[in-house]
Amino acid sequence: MNPPRILLLGADGQVGWELRRALLPLGDVRPLNRTQADLGDLDALRTVLQREQPELIVNAAAYTAVDKAETDPELAQRINAAAPGVLAAWAAEHHAMLVHYSTDYVFDGAKPAPGSYTEADTPNPQSAYGRSKLAGEQAITASGCRHLILRTSWVYAARGGNFAKTMLKLATERDSLRVIADQFGAPTSAELLADVTALMLHRLRTDSALAQQASGLYHLTAQGSTSWHGYAQFVIARAAARGLPLRCAPEQVQAITTADYPLPAPRPANSRLDCSKLQTTFDLFLPPWQTQVQRLIDELPL
Repeated sequence: MNPPRILLLGADGQVGWELRRALLPLGDVRPLNRTQADLGDLDALRTVLQREQPELIVNAAAYTAVDKAETDPELAQRINAAAPGVLAAWAAEHHAMLVHYSTDYVFDGAKPAPGSYTEADTPNPQSAYGRSKLAGEQAITASGCRHLILRTSWVYAARGGNFAKTMLKLATERDSLRVIADQFGAPTSAELLADVTALMLHRLRTDSALAQQASGLYHLTAQGSTSWHGYAQFVIARAAARGLPLRCAPEQVQAITTADYPLPAPRPANSRLDCSKLQTTFDLFLPPWQTQVQRLIDELPL
């Protein structure tokens, strides 16, 4: 039996890199990076699809420069909205399936704490980035293709830079830090996203009844929530417990507000996503956010 052809876009990104590993048991994975498949070039993207003839498309590519999108919304729309539309149209025509990742930025973040956004809540993006990602969701849904749209938030990966590593670097250089304390979400590892994606796809392959009705939108994050301030304190406390040489202790991380640190694009104050639908539909357990952040810190060299 020939293994299913899986086209992985954005294969060198945070989530894409982990998907290279997680998707391997599911088929013949063709990982393409931005140079090999530029979502900003729609004609070239169509050529890639015709050449690869995938049975499953996993789109981990995106325009994620949230602040830059405010001054270049056309490029954000092309990569985050038009390109997913091309993928979805091809998938619908060729009876393929599409997996696509979206974001908490489709919401305005105004839901009162400690409430979490569900898939039934009405999006209201406040940034060019958020609007482009919502348009991508809508294009996929309108195409009629079989799909999984997975909204997530506060994504990090062990490979490359991330918030935790930045905090630890600063904590070795400074006696105190100032970190935003009025934005809340769930730090979610790219490893978790990739592993859960693969588990969902396996369930769909082996459960025909589920496959008939599970196409759609799901929220996928680690469980629980914290602020950026609480996140920084957790990271520094764990690193100190491991014996990493730090100048800044957790209690020396000062809480500031979003207003104290203005940026071009507004950030949601509440990025909590309710993942009950995914957990119930696919019979999966999502771990607390602390679990994989702790693992990240524990794997850093002393």
